[in-house]
Amino acid sequence: MRVSRNSKLLIPYLEKFYDSASYYSYPLIRFIAGVLLVPHGYNKLLVNLDGTVDFFKSVQLEPAYPLVIYIGSLEFFGGIFLAIGFLTRFVAIQLIGLLAVATFYIHLNNGFLWVKGGFEYPLFWLVVMIAIFFKGGDRVSVDHSLPKEF
Repeated sequence: MRVSRNSKLLIPYLEKFYDSASYYSYPLIRFIAGVLLVPHGYNKLLVNLDGTVDFFKSVQLEPAYPLVIYIGSLEFFGGIFLAIGFLTRFVAIQLIGLLAVATFYIHLNNGFLWVKGGFEYPLFWLVVMIAIFFKGGDRVSVDHSLPKEF
């Protein structure tokens, strides 16, 4: 293996590995972000629909029932779509709205730390969704195989 003399890497022999593995780094992030959303939607729609509706009412998110159906569907189906990279930007922009409400309306007054109900976790996911929105499906996605992308 030939290593560049001008490599800035501490371990120059890893250069080839980094180059080949970096191809999959963004698709991996997009996939995991999508997969991690699915249980949230599943829980809202199929496990705790009434409890989620009651929570939405308690924080004045009305009309609560249709909002829970929309948010649960967005998390469940949108998570699947993100994972496979289908309609990536369309899904991500909606999740940006959802996460902005979660961050700044629901969690902001609880402080920063997530373990205290703070905004740390939803803010992190908001930033991830903003990055996904700008990047789109990219390679290794259904969007990439379509003639046009949103």
